[in-house]
Amino acid sequence: MSTALDMRGPVHGTKDAKRVAVGSSIGAVIETYDFIGFATAAALYFGTAFFPGTSSVTGTLASFATLGVGFAARPLGGIVGGHLGDKVGRKPVLVGSLILMGIATFAIGLLPTYAQAGVIAPILLVIVRIVQGLAFGAEWGGAILMSYEHAPWRKKGKFTGIVQAGFPVGLLLANLVFLGSVHLGGDWAWRVPFLFSIVLVMVGLVIRSKVPESPVFDDVKEAGVTKSPIIESIKQDWPNILRGIGLRVAETAGYAVSVTYMISYLHTQELASTSETITALCIASGIGIFATMGWAALTDKIGRRPLYIGVCTFAALFGIPMFLIVNTGVFFFVIATIVLAYAVCQNALAGAQGAWFPELFTASRRASGASLAYQISAMVSGFTPFITTLLFVWLGWLGPALLFIAYALIGLASAIATKETWGSTERRLAAEAERTTPEPTTAPTRQKELL
Repeated sequence: MSTALDMRGPVHGTKDAKRVAVGSSIGAVIETYDFIGFATAAALYFGTAFFPGTSSVTGTLASFATLGVGFAARPLGGIVGGHLGDKVGRKPVLVGSLILMGIATFAIGLLPTYAQAGVIAPILLVIVRIVQGLAFGAEWGGAILMSYEHAPWRKKGKFTGIVQAGFPVGLLLANLVFLGSVHLGGDWAWRVPFLFSIVLVMVGLVIRSKVPESPVFDDVKEAGVTKSPIIESIKQDWPNILRGIGLRVAETAGYAVSVTYMISYLHTQELASTSETITALCIASGIGIFATMGWAALTDKIGRRPLYIGVCTFAALFGIPMFLIVNTGVFFFVIATIVLAYAVCQNALAGAQGAWFPELFTASRRASGASLAYQISAMVSGFTPFITTLLFVWLGWLGPALLFIAYALIGLASAIATKETWGSTERRLAAEAERTTPEPTTAPTRQKELL
């Protein structure tokens, strides 16, 4: 067997591949609902609720700084989750991260405001945001690797795309709840969405508890688990970790400009009402569900790298037109712009990452390497709305537009520098292996391959 396809799991996948992908995706839905719901609340409500008595710009900056703290905590969550994922298994990390996220998010709905508790209120907000960041940082590696390692070789993109699609589903669900709660008025407009999350967490725990462990991790255990996967990954995989960070910056930090900051921009510049802005996000995220899965499946046909290069090039060209179009204040154009920014610039890159990132790292260090690359970039994206607001004060809308372009160019350079892991050679070998390997009729037989 060619080393090009080592440790990717059974050729035809396991009998649980679809169930694992859906189960991992449902967890991603809940985690995203909780984590991204905070971003919506930060853009629309937290400046007033937790940082009153300041100008609208200062309140927005303070709110976005709190948002960034959660992103800053994600690398630590990725380190812990990645280490445990390589050491004790992918499944325990999935369950533990979901419980931690659920507790933190429900707690946000119970927090006192500044008017009720003074300075202790924003302090508590920062603490629970850090807990959210730790949980979210641990989440992705376990979820994506479970799906990747259960999936058939020739459909890794398709199956991991189901997990990645959990993020637009979570975004849609969060914004639908915020769209409904906006009519409640007062603090309930932002409290209800966070309190509602406990229902989703309970459902997610039931589903995730029934997901079987990765067959690849079982093989890794038999070969001998690395003593310190995270340290070994940093020593041996640092070039791919750095490339992965650059790849992720184009997607996640670009999203922070084109969606997270854009919500605030439309609101403060009175280009769209709160309801209109959330409606546009709901439409974009609804389309994004299918776009993410479609882009991910496309990488099974053409490879991971060509898609990334093409989309990053488009994003670099789209930065200035993106703001020119929304500046018209025409609601249809606002919707179209957010849909393009999300369904193309973000969803395509996220779809490609699901299979590409695991393939950049050997199985014994896969959770550690992929999680590090994925989560360290979150520190950049987390503080991007804060930086973007400062750039707007300095340069107007051109500042955020140039930052978006810069992120796209970083992604483009990183994609050019990163090897293709699913090129024509790998696709040919996988097709041959599929033809010559009998498909299991009952319980699948794990393919034992050497690292």
